[in-house]
Amino acid sequence: MASPTPRFSIDTSATTPTSPTFPRSGYPFPDSLHRQNTANRYAPRRGSSASTLSLQSIGGSLDVNSNHRRTSSSVRETSQNAISTLLQPPITRTGLPQHNAPPPGYRAPTTRDIPPVTLTNIPHVPPENFRDYLTRIGPLFESFKRGRIEPEQPAWLKKDTELEKTDRFAEALERRFSRDGSVSPATPRQPSSATLSPTPETPGGPGGHKRKTSANIRRNRNEPTPLSTIPSVYFDEDFHLENPRTFDVVSERAEIVRPPLGQSSPDPKAANGAPHPPRKALATNAILQEKLSWYMDTVEVHLINSISTASTGFFAALGSLKELQTEAEESVAKIQSLREDLRKLDREVAVGGLEVAAKRRRRANVRKLAKATAQVERVVEEVKRADELVDEGCYDEAADQMDRIGRLVCGRAEPGSGGEDGDLMDLRPLKALQGLDAGLQELQYRIGAGFAQRFTSILMDDVRQHGERVPKSDTLKRWSRQRGIPPLYMETNDPFRQDLLAALKGLNRAGYTAAATTAYRDAVQREMKAIIRKHLPSSSDDDADSMVSTSTRGGGKLSQQEKSTILARNLRAMDAEDAEKLLVHIYTAIGEALRRISTQTKVLLDVTSSMQPASTPTPPNGSAHPNNDVQQDELSQALDLSSLLGQAVDSAQTQLTKILKVRNEQAVRLSPERFVRYFTLNRLFADECEAVSGRGGQALKGLVNAQVSGFVQVLGTAESERIAGLLDRDDWNAKDFGTNDEKLLQRVLGGMSKDPVEWGRSVRPVWEEVGGAVEEAVVGVNGEGKGKGMNAKPAHIDETRYILVASAIGLLPTIDSFLALTTHLGPSMTPALATALLDVLRTFNSRSSQLVLGAGATRVSGLKNITTKHLALASQALSFVVALVPYVRECVRRHLPAASGGGGGGGVLAEFDKTKRSFQDHQSQIHDKLVEIMTTRSAIHVKTLLSGPTVLPNGAEVSPYMDTLTRETQTLHRVLARHLAEFDVSLIMRRIFDAYREQWVKAFGEVVVGSEEAGRRLVRDAEVFEARVGRIEGGEGLGREIVELVKGRVRKGG
Repeated sequence: MASPTPRFSIDTSATTPTSPTFPRSGYPFPDSLHRQNTANRYAPRRGSSASTLSLQSIGGSLDVNSNHRRTSSSVRETSQNAISTLLQPPITRTGLPQHNAPPPGYRAPTTRDIPPVTLTNIPHVPPENFRDYLTRIGPLFESFKRGRIEPEQPAWLKKDTELEKTDRFAEALERRFSRDGSVSPATPRQPSSATLSPTPETPGGPGGHKRKTSANIRRNRNEPTPLSTIPSVYFDEDFHLENPRTFDVVSERAEIVRPPLGQSSPDPKAANGAPHPPRKALATNAILQEKLSWYMDTVEVHLINSISTASTGFFAALGSLKELQTEAEESVAKIQSLREDLRKLDREVAVGGLEVAAKRRRRANVRKLAKATAQVERVVEEVKRADELVDEGCYDEAADQMDRIGRLVCGRAEPGSGGEDGDLMDLRPLKALQGLDAGLQELQYRIGAGFAQRFTSILMDDVRQHGERVPKSDTLKRWSRQRGIPPLYMETNDPFRQDLLAALKGLNRAGYTAAATTAYRDAVQREMKAIIRKHLPSSSDDDADSMVSTSTRGGGKLSQQEKSTILARNLRAMDAEDAEKLLVHIYTAIGEALRRISTQTKVLLDVTSSMQPASTPTPPNGSAHPNNDVQQDELSQALDLSSLLGQAVDSAQTQLTKILKVRNEQAVRLSPERFVRYFTLNRLFADECEAVSGRGGQALKGLVNAQVSGFVQVLGTAESERIAGLLDRDDWNAKDFGTNDEKLLQRVLGGMSKDPVEWGRSVRPVWEEVGGAVEEAVVGVNGEGKGKGMNAKPAHIDETRYILVASAIGLLPTIDSFLALTTHLGPSMTPALATALLDVLRTFNSRSSQLVLGAGATRVSGLKNITTKHLALASQALSFVVALVPYVRECVRRHLPAASGGGGGGGVLAEFDKTKRSFQDHQSQIHDKLVEIMTTRSAIHVKTLLSGPTVLPNGAEVSPYMDTLTRETQTLHRVLARHLAEFDVSLIMRRIFDAYREQWVKAFGEVVVGSEEAGRRLVRDAEVFEARVGRIEGGEGLGREIVELVKGRVRKGG
């Protein structure tokens, strides 16, 4: 294969070594002398160096940008090139003997003789690695494109016109550069190795260009070999030598391992059915290796030509730079000339003018200094005048004076002064006035303190006037939610609002709003304590003893502890009425003061929001006055209602709690009505404090609740003692149940379903004064009235009548009083009240048992003995209480707290059931006692019958024992029927008749009938028994049974 043009080879002599480490830009431009010299075009190449290239030498993809690296000084067209070796036969270039026929004993190598070759896995280099190179080669490529379109070029840079017709290399470069972009599409991969196989007519395979021959185009002698002679597979973007198809095309279907002799290659036939040409051995294919070297030389020559073409712009730019340098030198010379002219002007004109201007400026400064001195003098005079105004208490004028001083120091003219103060200057930077700030701040503080005192006085005077203006009864009615009571604490007048507005403006100008509100809070606390001290009794002794003790102390003042002791003694010495008035005055005054303070805070915020922002100058110290929004925020924070009123309430309740503790013993021993008023007054005051401040006042409520518990305990003890005294003084005779007693009974019975109206009216409202009659406990009962013996008026409960003694009637006021207290003291105290009432009932039960069943009445009440009437009346009293207990229990259940159904409330209700059973047990014991009395009397008469016949009195037809027995039985029945219920009477008599049957049936069965007369007398006794006892309910059968028994006994005896 012959090479028509000289080319560079990678297998050059020692003077042209190739090194992969040399830079890519080291190739020189070939000069015209070398390009025209063709003497060495067909110079022989060196030996067989091309044939020693291995598969590693030609591996990888052909990259026109990076595969051929040369030195910067060794590439010459006149040097020896390896292309000349192509003129020699291939076998000669390899240095191997010709093998037209195998020598004797030759054996073809097998796969075992050839060591396995491991193909190198060539990594894929990302396009980002070439960005630096592309950045550097980009300008060159742009110059190359510009060189192509330039119509004219310098003669020394012109190339053969035929070279411009060859643009295969430019297209290859554009396709290679566009790999980083998205413009050029990827070259499609060939479908099969047969398609990629080159043919002698088409070196690049089906996808390559046809080789141009001399018959078609006669190239210029200096024109390099066109790139179309290189197979297109090398320019493929997806060129990878490890791809079997690509390798098959590059190696021209050469065999890596030749099959043994006598075996044919298993290659398939071509597409047209013709067999493929025989394959060559890759290891001995020197022509293929030379082709690869020739391809590389061709690309290298085209690259050099392209770089040479692109160098036109460089020299054009170099010429432009020289012209720019010449122009710059001329400009520098002109600038130097102008500077010299300016120096002359400075020396002749500017220096003199500056001296004149400096003198004028100095004269102006002296004039300003004189004015500033006069201004400082005015400042000193104004400060003295402000100090005098503060001493005189003219705080408004002093604030105006402070504003004038501020404007004067800041260099601002007075409003309305015209142009007189137009040349004032700002004196704040002067060191001479640095001490003025402290004096002005002191004056400002004194002015603010004066405004704060005026502000506090206005508010506190308004609180005191409001407290004196509102009647105490109206306050108590308002607390009790009475209609028609106007809230006077919300009324304000225009003078009050104007005074507040003036004071707030002054505070705003002085910047003393926060301090004033703090002073107001402190004044509120002091006012609460002052209101309490105003109504307390004196804390100093005025009697003779105290005067003597004072004289013995040398006339010194009392200590605080001594004053507290005297005050406590005076508080305890107050009676109930005076103590109630004391609390009414204190509570109403504090309540109205709290309401008025809450109104004042709202008025303050309203007035502040309506204020116009003051246009005052900045003070000399540079701190601006707070604007209207800032002042309102300060007031809102300082006059926080919940905090201010809460502190006031805490302060007042702390003092009041001490007062109530001192009178604790007197409070728990008040009468029920007085204590209810006392409790109501404290509850209303606590509710008012909570409504105003949101704080419940747990200390005050806890103390009042403890006093309520003590009162209930004291009241229960007193009532128990009263009931015990009634029982001891009771003569156990039936008493009339009067009209008042009936009213009390109906109230107790009606309390089962609702609270009677009388319970609410039993205590007069707290705003109404009561007389001393209330102090007497309502303990007088109608039981002390005169009895009417047989015709005493009974009480009725559910159609059942009760003949009662005085002590039983005396229970009604106690029960009514305790039940009424449950409506006044609230559900929380209902369990304690119920417990105290149960203690009273238990006292009545136990004491009546001691007096009647235990015969204690014979020693205490003066009774000679306990009769069946006494027993019947005691049983009737117990029945009356048993009938009342369910009504009382239901009334208590209605007033129990809702949350105590399964707790203490349930226990209280269970105690009522236990108390009822204890009364019923007591009643059963009394009935047993009645039966026992009659059974004992009957046993005595039975003994008389069995002792033998007795002599009858003259004219007597019945035996004495039978006459006595029947009369006693009739008397008992009359007494029981008069005092007990029919059911109880029938129950008792039935039990007595059962005892009679047992005793008399046995006695008549055992008696001995000695004679006929004795038999007739027994029959008459039995008939009398039947006649008298048979008329009593339950005794009919007993009389007939005894008569039949006696008649049978007489007949049998006869």
